[in-house]
Amino acid sequence: MFKEFKEFAVKGNVIDMAVGVIIGSAFGKIITSFVNDVIMPPFGLILGKMDFSNLFINLSGKSFQSLAEAKAAGAPTLNIGLFLNTIIDFLIVASLIFLLIKQVNRFKKKPADEVLTKECPYCCSSIPVNAKKCLYCTSDLS
Repeated sequence: MFKEFKEFAVKGNVIDMAVGVIIGSAFGKIITSFVNDVIMPPFGLILGKMDFSNLFINLSGKSFQSLAEAKAAGAPTLNIGLFLNTIIDFLIVASLIFLLIKQVNRFKKKPADEVLTKECPYCCSSIPVNAKKCLYCTSDLS
């Protein structure tokens, strides 16, 4: 069983996948910081100096000045601002991955559309392109 696991773990695809997951999580942290620290502050400023990360609906009936205060008190809250930040995170990551995949696909070598058969002019059968004689009606094609 250990030998099978070792063979599985050392395969190139598993290692490639592990590297992808690690780079993806680091990339996710960069995007989260970009959204929270660069994109959301100008939106908050435009919308009247609102801090989106502090936008919440209190379900307890008590009054709290901030989300941190409500969480410290153990009050149930709907964290709308954090949810909006997460949606923007996702949209940015999805857009960047889409653009990356699009560029990678553009550089991939496309296989040439080779014509492997042609039609016999006498019997209309499909025959190999290099055929000198029709396979079906035995007509000379040269």
